[in-house]
Amino acid sequence: MLTLKAEIRDVNNLADDIRKAGKVPAVFYGKKEASTPISISKVDFLKIWKEAGESSVVTLDTPDGEKDSLIQDVDIDPVTGVPLHADFYVFEKGHKVKVALPLEFIGIAPAVKDLGGMLVKVLHELKVEAMPKDLPHNLTVDTSTLSSFNDQVLAGNIILPNGVTLLENPEEVVALVSAPREEKEEEVVPIDLTQIEVEKKGKDEETPGEEVPEEKKAE
Repeated sequence: MLTLKAEIRDVNNLADDIRKAGKVPAVFYGKKEASTPISISKVDFLKIWKEAGESSVVTLDTPDGEKDSLIQDVDIDPVTGVPLHADFYVFEKGHKVKVALPLEFIGIAPAVKDLGGMLVKVLHELKVEAMPKDLPHNLTVDTSTLSSFNDQVLAGNIILPNGVTLLENPEEVVALVSAPREEKEEEVVPIDLTQIEVEKKGKDEETPGEEVPEEKKAE
């Protein structure tokens, strides 16, 4: 079980001051849970987030008791990549939850290895429904079944763990292999020499030199 210690946060405290103290401003809420501002250790959160993602249950250890939740959203600094804020969705115990599970692509497609095609990942996550305890971290997509350019992996082809129900259209394409593009040779246009003007210096063109004095001309 993944547990994260959470402290109730005073909304009057500046978010920057909380971050300087090595914590991340956050909030948890749910269908029957009031929105509550909290702060959590940045080091602990990064570790939990890397392991849990947004599909594994995270238990928040709060002064009001433990809250089973899912990481709903994380606001990231676009420059540093550091989490600025996190949302936790507290679900009702005994109820199923709907989440989008990330897809992990494994195997080597023969259409890529032998035919020179390119693997196209159409989807990167699938929506499912399950009890929180039955949620996997991700779903595996085996691409070794793609032997030709006509083969496809559909949502309905993916094997789901027990207790997990697919919410996507089973006919939705998840992955395929596209045929390699044919490279066209550049057409070399021959140079028409008759269209090139060649400048020739005329024989009668004056050659610059010293001017002849009038006295010499008279002689």
